[in-house]
Amino acid sequence: MKTALIVRHVPREGAAGYLQPIEAAGYRIDRIDVSSPDFAGVDLCDPDLLIMMGGPMGVYEADIHPWIPTQIEKLAARLAADRPTLGVCLGSQMIAAALGAPVYPGGHMELGFAPVSLNAAGRASPLRHIDEVPVLHWHSDTFDLPCNVELLASTGHYPHQAFRRGANLLALQFHAEMGEDPRFEDWLTHFWADLDTARQCIHALRQDHDRHGPSAVAAGRAMIAQWLGGIETKT
Repeated sequence: MKTALIVRHVPREGAAGYLQPIEAAGYRIDRIDVSSPDFAGVDLCDPDLLIMMGGPMGVYEADIHPWIPTQIEKLAARLAADRPTLGVCLGSQMIAAALGAPVYPGGHMELGFAPVSLNAAGRASPLRHIDEVPVLHWHSDTFDLPCNVELLASTGHYPHQAFRRGANLLALQFHAEMGEDPRFEDWLTHFWADLDTARQCIHALRQDHDRHGPSAVAAGRAMIAQWLGGIETKT
């Protein structure tokens, strides 16, 4: 059976709605937290599929989180080998950094349900499934677009919302996996300072989650299923 490894930067940010298409594609899923003593010994080139999820830390905060340079170094080796890799939010920023692009604070807290704007490449990619679908945004960091990748989606505040490189690398700044996971309530209560920064009402976010969450997850699952179906296996 094919193997998939989910790297969690905090336990409350897991693969959520993306688990279903990953399992349906025939992967046996393992998980590891960066806080685990075992993380330093993990070879990120080993699994057939690597999924890196989000987290509240910044890629540039290695002084606070000493595992960050190690993860980027291991990730760079995986990307050099063109091993199938998916990055979500912080995971997408890690990919950008591993490809040599700067990651930095963006100056605006993008938080709430809203669609991304797909370009022509995005509409011809697996992201077509999320076209005009409100998905969850929750970040304030951004990155320069790495060399030799294809931009797929943007928003008004952040032009680099999604990119890919060939068939095996997909980086998503937004959270199309979230919308039915009960951990959303934990996000609301644990990351309450973000709501203040974004001037978002917790009650309105709960209502938007109930209204848009199921369609966001359905679209996100279709997106990931199509991407997984197009992965190129190296022999």
